[in-house]
Amino acid sequence: MRKLGNTLWGIVLVIIGVILTLNALEITNINIFFDGWWTLLIIIPSAIELIAREDKFWSAVWLIIGILLLLACRDILDFDLIWKLTIPVIFILIGINLIFKDKIDRKMEKKSKELKEKGQHLEEYCATFGEIKEDFNNQEFNGANVTAVFGSVDLDLRNAVINEDKLIKTCAVFGGIEMIAPENVNIKVKSIPIFGATSNKTGRKYDEKLPTIYVDSFCMFGGVDIK
Repeated sequence: MRKLGNTLWGIVLVIIGVILTLNALEITNINIFFDGWWTLLIIIPSAIELIAREDKFWSAVWLIIGILLLLACRDILDFDLIWKLTIPVIFILIGINLIFKDKIDRKMEKKSKELKEKGQHLEEYCATFGEIKEDFNNQEFNGANVTAVFGSVDLDLRNAVINEDKLIKTCAVFGGIEMIAPENVNIKVKSIPIFGATSNKTGRKYDEKLPTIYVDSFCMFGGVDIK
């Protein structure tokens, strides 16, 4: 997924570069600063994230908002109507997401419950207006409960010992959490982002022979990066 995102961004930049070059050579006269051009700063990233990311909900929301704003700038839709409808529509979409997300993530919920019932002990890492860095070098990793509030937490699991499924619960509120995963595990993510994002950049195919790290993530004006 990460490679796909990079490829799409590369294509966009090449297209922009070609247009600017042709304009400079006076071969073409393409105006990239048309009315509403700034909405492309919302539309293009949202479209790329929609294709490249696993969690597509907020990417779809921003893509819809960007398209509506573009149509308003082109006098196809009325700006006042869009502003009046934006907040209600966002609430509706969030509600729909919460209703159906439980069904979509039922397997994730079941697995998380199983791990909890096993008595798997989750180590606590909480950074509030501060920073935590943990390197599990040749250490057994038993799962973690990670919180970042106006702070950051970095977990380096590249050389951690993981022989069975593990659970990581993350909460980022105006903060950031970064996790570097080992090569010999699967990553499954369940995310509830509210003006935030959880990015699984590992880009790995699921292998049933390998243990799985289940990441249960909540973000509010914050982010969780899994590399």
